[in-house]
Amino acid sequence: MHHELWLTKLFNDNLAGLANSILGVFNIHASNPARPWENWLTMEILVFFIIVVLIAVVKGGLSIDKPGKMQHLFEVVYEFLGGTSEEVGLHHGQKYIPFFGTLFIFILVANLIGVVPTFESPTMFPFVPAGCAIATFLYYNWMGFREQGVGKYLAHFAGPMPILAPLMVPIELVSHLARPMSLTIRLYANMFAGEQVTLAFLGLTYLVAPALFMGLHVFVSLLQAYIFTLLTMIYVSSAVSHEH
Repeated sequence: MHHELWLTKLFNDNLAGLANSILGVFNIHASNPARPWENWLTMEILVFFIIVVLIAVVKGGLSIDKPGKMQHLFEVVYEFLGGTSEEVGLHHGQKYIPFFGTLFIFILVANLIGVVPTFESPTMFPFVPAGCAIATFLYYNWMGFREQGVGKYLAHFAGPMPILAPLMVPIELVSHLARPMSLTIRLYANMFAGEQVTLAFLGLTYLVAPALFMGLHVFVSLLQAYIFTLLTMIYVSSAVSHEH
């Protein structure tokens, strides 16, 4: 059985009834009604509140004349995402930045929180990457329908020639349906492996090696957040491109 973090214990000791009530609405029953909260869920809630507080602080300190360090940081992220979206062929990518930015910041904070002692990265559990992957799948398809129209977007699945449609449609459907699984496995596997490596070396020594592997964990966290967001940009670009 997976160990219970102190935050999860706090939720289970005080909010078990709330969790069971919410699950009951969806006719879901916890395996252990006395301890319905899981580590990945409490960590995800914590990440949400961290981001809310962070955005509130940045918004409260916005200034054209004297921008603070946090404002500079978010401007760099915005410009980076905007530039990357243009590089993958997404024209007028600024209108998609709110989704890309939300996805990138959420995954990044969720990845990095595992560096903090007594916390775990919620992305090392498959449920959280799966949620992000499903959100990406729904978003890029919705953008495709909105930009292209139902008929033209569905025509993408048939390929460039009508004669190839019977072959291309099944291939395209499988390809698109495999994307959420691919995104989920990539993020989950990398974060889980990184967490296990860090924990293993923490058990061997308490000074040099942990610092090195925690640095590696930070690098992997940044890289995985970037890759997930980059693939999302590519999917959106493919869905909304009129030349596709």
